[in-house]
Amino acid sequence: MNGILSLIVDLLSTASIMIGLISFVGLVLQKESPTKVINGTLKTIVGFLVFSIGSAAATVALNDFQALFAKGFHLQGVLPLAEAVTALAQQRFGTVVALVMTLGFVVNLIVARITPMKYIFLTGQHNLYLSALSTIMLKSVGLNNTAIIIIGGLIVGFMSAAMPAIAQPGMRKVTGGDDIALAHYVSLGYALSSWVGGKVGDPKDSTEKLKLPGWLSIFKDYVIGVSITMVIFYYIAALFAGKAQVEHLSKGVNWLIYPLLQGLQFSAALYVIITGVRLLLGEIVGAFVGISEKLIPNAKPALDVPVVFPYAPTATVIGFVSAYLAGLLMMFVFAIFKMPVIIPVAVPYFFIGATAGVFGNATGGWKGCVIGSFIVGILIAVGPSLVYPVLSSIGLKGTAFPETDFNAVALIIKFIGQLVHGIF
Repeated sequence: MNGILSLIVDLLSTASIMIGLISFVGLVLQKESPTKVINGTLKTIVGFLVFSIGSAAATVALNDFQALFAKGFHLQGVLPLAEAVTALAQQRFGTVVALVMTLGFVVNLIVARITPMKYIFLTGQHNLYLSALSTIMLKSVGLNNTAIIIIGGLIVGFMSAAMPAIAQPGMRKVTGGDDIALAHYVSLGYALSSWVGGKVGDPKDSTEKLKLPGWLSIFKDYVIGVSITMVIFYYIAALFAGKAQVEHLSKGVNWLIYPLLQGLQFSAALYVIITGVRLLLGEIVGAFVGISEKLIPNAKPALDVPVVFPYAPTATVIGFVSAYLAGLLMMFVFAIFKMPVIIPVAVPYFFIGATAGVFGNATGGWKGCVIGSFIVGILIAVGPSLVYPVLSSIGLKGTAFPETDFNAVALIIKFIGQLVHGIF
């Protein structure tokens, strides 16, 4: 039983395999030739793996930046990392988390089939995180395992269809179409960034069309802009961290060369991400036609956040920088109000801030990009600080979830639990 459950969880949480299966089913339903089915399925998986490789390379580079920055500026506090909380939750409630996730996938298909929310959530690891969060929060209000599996599965399944629906108006602005959706549990933040962008700026002033004077025009090429920006970031962190700390990370590379290499590696990683996304989109959109015609009418694939990066590469970097500055500012605010201090970890701040920047840019140009991502940067610091006491009370200390949707769910469960306890 445990072996089968482990197989199902690995399948549902391995996004490349999930998306490959979806592509395979879609092409078979369209009665394509075996050659086309094999080609389409493999290209979909390879496209996803290419951008996953880029994401992994970016994560490595950002983790080194985080280590230098934290050392250089003496940052201490809670690290908002969904992976860390999920790992702790799986150690303590592994079987329950797995069953919540499995039931959640089934409920997602049912909701997409019978309601107007036609989104199939294909970022498997995010549903694993949500399953872990639901289990933790339902445990904290005193439910038994059976109730947790049923209620948690319903929460995960409903959220899988509902949150892409909330982000979809902004997603249409980003992509200029309605073929794909976003599967990343910061939908509330992205929708807010999109709305704020429309209030503060004009999409005609896009980050991708900025008229820069003189030598600054080299920033119009996003590869150059990202490279220079990130190299500067790395040098600031390295100079404050000191030679010894840099050479500890660099494993022998000169401490003045290492920041240059890491900044350029990050730029290369972003280029790989965008290349992989383009390959993936070229296959999955066509393959999904079969599913939307035969199984779930008008169904749309909801994909991970790098899918929006090719639409505004410059906005991704501006969004990251703006959100990160917001995170640093919030550290001082938390200290003043004696709340748990949330460290702005570079990895989630990049992927979330970059996506918020793209959404804000689509409705408000560069002003929307800067202000929208800055506000989201504040939200992904405030949310973990509010939920952290609950996680800490059941033994999950030192980390929290940065995603806005996760924290909204956690606070709702906490409120309902306290209400029910108050009545009975």
